[in-house]
Amino acid sequence: MLSIDFHKEYLDLVLVPCGLLMMFAYHLFLLYRYHKHPGTTIFDLENEDKKLWVQRVLQGAESDINRAVTVISSDTSIATYLATVSLTLSSLIGTWLGSSSNNNILESKRIYGDTRPFTIFIKNVCLLVAFLIAFSCFVQAAKNLVHANYLMSSPDKKKAAKKIEFAVRKGGELSFFGLRALYFALNMLLWFFGPIPMFVASIVMVIVLYYHDIHTVLLHDLYCELHCQKSRAQDASGSFSY
Repeated sequence: MLSIDFHKEYLDLVLVPCGLLMMFAYHLFLLYRYHKHPGTTIFDLENEDKKLWVQRVLQGAESDINRAVTVISSDTSIATYLATVSLTLSSLIGTWLGSSSNNNILESKRIYGDTRPFTIFIKNVCLLVAFLIAFSCFVQAAKNLVHANYLMSSPDKKKAAKKIEFAVRKGGELSFFGLRALYFALNMLLWFFGPIPMFVASIVMVIVLYYHDIHTVLLHDLYCELHCQKSRAQDASGSFSY
């Protein structure tokens, strides 16, 4: 019985750091690939799309500007909503931590892992930190998107194209970091059910995120192919008109 208790208590010390290490190592790999192999990550694809979007919108009619303002306002609303959700969950966890009553569910013997009060306190703190980071990122994302909306609706918007592009990209990147903080919070939440679910969830999440974030086709080649297809279509339509 002592041997089983010993393994249950120290299982968190092995699996939880391994799960977090995998998550951090994957994001370091993603950052390395973003800097050393540009055009192969989701960052490059989204940033290039936003750059082209801002350029085309500023070259269009006034109706396109109004539509762009609506799009940015929608992104701002989403970031604000996620910030509100993160803050609400942080408040609930803070209230839980301040409560002196013990939770019998989290200390249940059915959970295979360390269920001592101090370990439960550490779980709550980690989950609280993840939600607070997500809240901060979403608030800053909303701030940048609001700034982009102001610039987009200003009379001299064409002169502020670079500023608009920077604000839109910055808002998207901060929203991305906020979502990743929520992914970490999901792993922390599964830790309450034991270190094994948390470790398995970390492996599954890294695999899913890899197929979502990494592109085997270079972004430059992709846009070149699209440009060539567009040129061939224009040539074909021109020859057909004759």
